[in-house]
Amino acid sequence: MTALEDRRSSAETSDTVTSSGLYTYDLAPTKREGRRWGAYNVFTLWANDVHSLGNYAFAIGLFALGLNVWGILAAFALASVLLFLLLTLSGFMGHKTGVPFPVMSRIAFGIKGAKLPAAVRGAVAIAWFGIQTYLASAVLSTLLIALYPGLARLDTNSLLGQSTLGWITFLVLWALQVLIVSYGMQMIRRYMAVAAPTTLLTMCALAVWMFVRADGSISLSDGDPLTGGAMWLQVLQAAALWVVIYGTFVLNFCDFTRSARSRGSIVRGNVIGIPVNMLFFAGIVAVLSGAQFSLDGHVITSPTDIVRTVPHMFLLAVASLALSALTVAVNLLANFVAPIYALVDLFPHRLDFRRAGLVSAVLGLVITPWNLYNSPVVVNYFLGGLGALLGPLFGVIMADYWLLRRSRVNVPALYTEDAGAEYHYRRGYNPRAVGAFVPAAAIAVVVALVPFFHAVAGFSWFVGAIIAAVLYAAIADRASPIRDVDGEAIAVAAE
Repeated sequence: MTALEDRRSSAETSDTVTSSGLYTYDLAPTKREGRRWGAYNVFTLWANDVHSLGNYAFAIGLFALGLNVWGILAAFALASVLLFLLLTLSGFMGHKTGVPFPVMSRIAFGIKGAKLPAAVRGAVAIAWFGIQTYLASAVLSTLLIALYPGLARLDTNSLLGQSTLGWITFLVLWALQVLIVSYGMQMIRRYMAVAAPTTLLTMCALAVWMFVRADGSISLSDGDPLTGGAMWLQVLQAAALWVVIYGTFVLNFCDFTRSARSRGSIVRGNVIGIPVNMLFFAGIVAVLSGAQFSLDGHVITSPTDIVRTVPHMFLLAVASLALSALTVAVNLLANFVAPIYALVDLFPHRLDFRRAGLVSAVLGLVITPWNLYNSPVVVNYFLGGLGALLGPLFGVIMADYWLLRRSRVNVPALYTEDAGAEYHYRRGYNPRAVGAFVPAAAIAVVVALVPFFHAVAGFSWFVGAIIAAVLYAAIADRASPIRDVDGEAIAVAAE
């Protein structure tokens, strides 16, 4: 096959018959002309997501575990380099093809097999969507009680594990997110653009305020820091866990970069949003935790602990609302878009972006996420087990796209049920991808959940990803022709 035959134009494939079960407006590739996500929009993804309450709790927890300020900075520096590389590669895939994650998965797993990674990613996201909304509602409830003490009486009862005030604040934030999503990706992009600077200014102001309270002196450790090999092991584990936190995002980053203007905008947005922004985040963590420890010898567990001590009611309200807005932004990015595309892919004849958003939100409500969050068994075993599956999925998809195909994709063939099409494989499933995924996933889950491997459980994502990638690279089919065909002939306008 010549290079000319290999790289056929979209015009020559305009007669490709798309299947209504695989092709919808929301799942279609985006046209290159009119893509609106620039470097700033990519940066806002990380400006919001990195500074989430859950991430602050994780990072401050490192201080409590014995890492000093320099150890925390080293952990985040290492993690940011790894994430920059992984997310840039993943982002390029979205820009190249213009397709969302459930369709991207068809390249390696087949037009039917791709429903597995989409469903796993969607299930994890729905659970965390509900949990993050609950955490934001808790901040809002605290603010309302501070402003109106009489509301405390609504916070004493329990209905399905949640107080009346808790239900009210949860449903308000839940409805706000449904409203934003109902306007599509364009509204999400606009919300990110506003929320990002608000988030950065709020956290910076909080750090400055704490620094001044501590008379310009912060503790560099909790008084008994780790040293030597123990310290560096903790640094590596912290860096690995930080990457694992983004194990979901590295899979479906293409959901956003399919609307990116260029590769350059992805790289520039990632440079500022990941290494620079993450080190800025680590600096804020060092100031918040170090200043609080310097003041009273206690390690905080979250920025909300500091917000509650703000003496001025107006500033308390501003800080609390900013944290709530931040959590909404994180939820939209990491936990709402993924299940929407997954549901559209599973039920293409019944759901579109807006309807799938409502279904995702309802599922995130009916699982009563506050009960999930308060159950260590559920969080550690159910969500931990599902999370461990994301590494092997990533390993197979990346090995297939970059090592086997070298970024050559026949985009129109992703939407046809023709038995002779490239991604039909065997009845719609690629047995080689499944064969690499299953053993890698089994090992990753064992490492993540079995107590014997507790010391290395934080590396389960990497273990699964590497094993899956190596296995797939060894057994992948290299005999079939690989064509590179863009999807312009069947593309829709980017939002």
